[in-house]
Amino acid sequence: MKKKPIQQIMDRLSSLLTDEQVDKLPRKWEKIGDVLILRFERNLSAIEKEIAAVYAEVLNCKSVLKDTGGIIGQFRIPEISFVYGDKDTVTIHKENSVKYKLDPSEIMFSSGNMDERKRMGEIVSSDEVVVDLFAGIGYFSLPIAVHSKVKQVYSCELNPVAFSFLEENIKLNHVSDLITPVLGDNRKVAPHDIADRVLMGYIGETKDFLPTAFESLHNHKGIIHFHDTFPDEEVPAYPLSLIQKAAEVYHRSVTLQHVQCVKSFAPGVSHYVLDVTIQEK
Repeated sequence: MKKKPIQQIMDRLSSLLTDEQVDKLPRKWEKIGDVLILRFERNLSAIEKEIAAVYAEVLNCKSVLKDTGGIIGQFRIPEISFVYGDKDTVTIHKENSVKYKLDPSEIMFSSGNMDERKRMGEIVSSDEVVVDLFAGIGYFSLPIAVHSKVKQVYSCELNPVAFSFLEENIKLNHVSDLITPVLGDNRKVAPHDIADRVLMGYIGETKDFLPTAFESLHNHKGIIHFHDTFPDEEVPAYPLSLIQKAAEVYHRSVTLQHVQCVKSFAPGVSHYVLDVTIQEK
C-alpha cells in the first residue's frame, strides 16, 4: 500500500531532522494549482528551503510559499514569502470544472470556501441577472457562469491585480458572453435596478455595502447572499438584524432562506453566509 504524502515526506526528512523537528513538520497545506503554501514552526526556519524541496517533490508542485498568517488591507493581500522552486508563482487552479488563474503570492484563495463556490453554481436559476459586488478573480461569478443558465453576471472588483486575473479567467472559462467585469468601488460602479440576485462575498464590515446591494436589486427585490464573520452564538439573529435595518430604508421585508457556515475563522467565530429574500412589505 502506498504511503500517505505526509508519511513519505517524514520518511525522506528523517535523516535531515531531529525527531522533535519531524514532529513539527506541517501536517496541513494549501495546494493551489501547482503552487504549495506551507506554515512553518520557528524551529524549522533555518532549513525551510530543504524541507520545502521535499514537499514540492512529493506533492508535485513547482513552487513553495511560506504563509506567515497575516492579511493586509482592504484587498486582503496574503502575507506570503517565497521559499523554494520557480519564482513565477502564477498558476491555474482547477476546481469543479472551473479554472482559476491567479498568483497565490498576491491573491487570496481559500480551499475552505470550495463548498460555497460549488453551491453558488448550483442555486442560480435560469435567466437570472446576478451582481457580484466583490468578485475577486471570479470566485463565485465563474462557477455561476459555468454551471448555471444565468442570463448575465456583473462582476465588480476594486483590486486592479485581482481584476486583471478576473478578465483572464472569464476568457479562460469561455464565459465572456455571460460575465461583464466592472473595475472600481462597487458603491460607485455597481449597476442599479437590474439584479435578481446580489452576492456579497466579503468579510469585514460587509454591512456597509448593504445599500449598494439593495440599489442593485431590480425594484429593490430579490435575493442577497450576505457574508461576514460573526460569533457563532449570534447567528442568525444579529446578521439578520443588520439586513433588516438596511431594508427599512427601502420599505422592504427580509425573509431568511438559508444560513451556511462557510468555515471556522477563530475560536467561537465563523465565516457565515445568509441567503435572504427581499420583498415588498
